[in-house]
Amino acid sequence: MKRGLLIIMSGPSGVGKGTVRLELVKDKMLDLFYSVSMTTRKPRPGEVDGSDYYFVSREEFDRQIANDNLLEWAEFVGNKYGTPRDKVEEKRSNGRNVLLEIEVNGTSQVLSKLKGDNDVVTIFLVPPSIEELESRIRGRSTETEEAIQKRLARCKEELKLKSQYEYVVVNDDLSRCVDEVRNIIYSRMSK
Repeated sequence: MKRGLLIIMSGPSGVGKGTVRLELVKDKMLDLFYSVSMTTRKPRPGEVDGSDYYFVSREEFDRQIANDNLLEWAEFVGNKYGTPRDKVEEKRSNGRNVLLEIEVNGTSQVLSKLKGDNDVVTIFLVPPSIEELESRIRGRSTETEEAIQKRLARCKEELKLKSQYEYVVVNDDLSRCVDEVRNIIYSRMSK
């Protein structure tokens, strides 16, 4: 059985990674397994443990780090986020394509740990403009002004690193963006 792809999708907070992911997983031909991240942050309204994130204590998160069961992890706005290695490897070994929705620093960590793995695809989503991104973040109505400003500052830093990704896709139109990402994945599946 052919090992599945590891598809890393990154981009600034508010760029629409989650929305693009939800559209991609509808395509059964992609055989995508969305890798649920682990976090120490509290759930937002409507988020489900084990589906949106694995919500854990800081102590449990630190145990996962100590046991080398995170492909990557980071601390952002006072909370830790990471990707459980065991779940990713299990799915890929069974031929499933695994989609990671992670931060830029996380991508560097994964690529460092999986050096030589030719079945890793990196995609960076960018907003049509910083102003549009700010509007999307404010539209969530879930964060303080201070948190919004931190996210926007981080976005500007992350955009400088987009050249480290194989593919950069502008999320200016959801349908077009999803089609472009889907075509990238199909192309890599056929190699």
